[in-house]
Amino acid sequence: MIWGIIRRKVASPKTLGEAGQRIRPAVFSGARCYRTTRKEALLTGKGFEHVQSSSYSTFLGGGHAHSKLREVTTLFQAEPFVTLRNRSFSSDNGDLVEAVVPFMGESITDGTLANFLKKPGDRVKVDEPIAQIETDKVTIDVVSPESGTIQEFVAKEGDTVEPGTKIAVISKSGEGVTEAPSEKAAAHPPPPEEKESAEKQIPKAETAPVKEKIKEPSPSQPKAKGPSPPPKHTASEPQLPPKDRERRVPMTRLRKRVATRLKDSQNTFALLTTFNEVDMTNLMKLRSDYKDAFLEKHGVKLGLMSGFVKAAVSALQSQPVVNAVIDGDDIIYRDYIDISIAVGTPKGLVVPVIRNAEKMNFADIEKEINTLAKKATDGSISIDEMAGGTFTISNGGVYGSLISTPIINPPQSAILGMHSIVNRPMVVGGNIVPRPMMYIAMTYDHRLIDGREAVFFLRRIKDVVEDPRRLLLDV
Repeated sequence: MIWGIIRRKVASPKTLGEAGQRIRPAVFSGARCYRTTRKEALLTGKGFEHVQSSSYSTFLGGGHAHSKLREVTTLFQAEPFVTLRNRSFSSDNGDLVEAVVPFMGESITDGTLANFLKKPGDRVKVDEPIAQIETDKVTIDVVSPESGTIQEFVAKEGDTVEPGTKIAVISKSGEGVTEAPSEKAAAHPPPPEEKESAEKQIPKAETAPVKEKIKEPSPSQPKAKGPSPPPKHTASEPQLPPKDRERRVPMTRLRKRVATRLKDSQNTFALLTTFNEVDMTNLMKLRSDYKDAFLEKHGVKLGLMSGFVKAAVSALQSQPVVNAVIDGDDIIYRDYIDISIAVGTPKGLVVPVIRNAEKMNFADIEKEINTLAKKATDGSISIDEMAGGTFTISNGGVYGSLISTPIINPPQSAILGMHSIVNRPMVVGGNIVPRPMMYIAMTYDHRLIDGREAVFFLRRIKDVVEDPRRLLLDV
């Protein structure tokens, strides 16, 4: 609490008023409260309600002074009068601001400074990205808090950083940008004495390597005795390629996180995969017949993925155990369906989630898939958009995969793998005809899901995809 009292001693009550008039406020801003007691003037700042006790001095004539002193004991504050202001990233002079690592999500405590998008001396605008942080799940931008010029970087690429770590210093006025060390050395030459001593020491340091270099025989010059015979390699000695033909690149945090989770999945779950094949004729015909009307009304193209998402929702509702998960000695059954869609990006695999898919129609699912796929590709997807999920669909068919055994995305209990569509000869009504066929695979945790439920689940996927009218009739 900040408070102040101005006390004046006066000779008589007559001059008390004049003394009170001469008091000038010099400490507080805002409204003032002046009080005068006998032989005293008291000033308190805005917000103080009253003074519990105060001191005073009384002059009795004849030049003899008798005083009675009471100390100020308490000031009661009616309302705060000091406003605290907090300016993030500011220095003392207000010209320099600091760009720091932002909050990266509840489950992420640190990240790796992947690369700088700018360099010292570049002009930046407010909220313009200047660096990228790689985390276990997404890439996050560090933006400039103010418009100005980058003065210096205080972190290096490859450093492990936490939220709040200072990355760069930015000058709002663009003055005082840090120069390179070579420029500083050129601008400030050493004193003459130091320069002379340096010149004396440099030749000594340089002559030693030169002499050693002369002693070493040049590899291109043959020895006087003749060329040396080629080295003899034993049968057990491996022929390794030269090191200059290899490149060592550190793994990204996203790649390391994916590797860890997939290995944990193999170590934890009792993985088992079951297969089936689907005739895509009717779903492809449905798409061909209504794709123009669908695009005109909803503004998105009708794809095959929305049909498989609706089929997965129907199968999960018919087999709730596939939507459940083991937690210790308990089984948690979820009454909602969040479908994770595996998306491959240049930086690694990400799995955005379609929330409450059981409440969506074909158009809603297609819109959500397009939005999440664009965010995943350009790296703008957030942690919240990938958190959770009760079941995953992975479409390897877009890359030409014919058949595969997908790995469960922990902590889920199952995953559906889609593959490429290939025309194959099939027996239909006793006749052999070409049909567009797709292999589908379901990997599940056999600790929780038995083979019976897994086969019924995959069979439901097949029935709905081959005859989409079942969705309308709920049969």
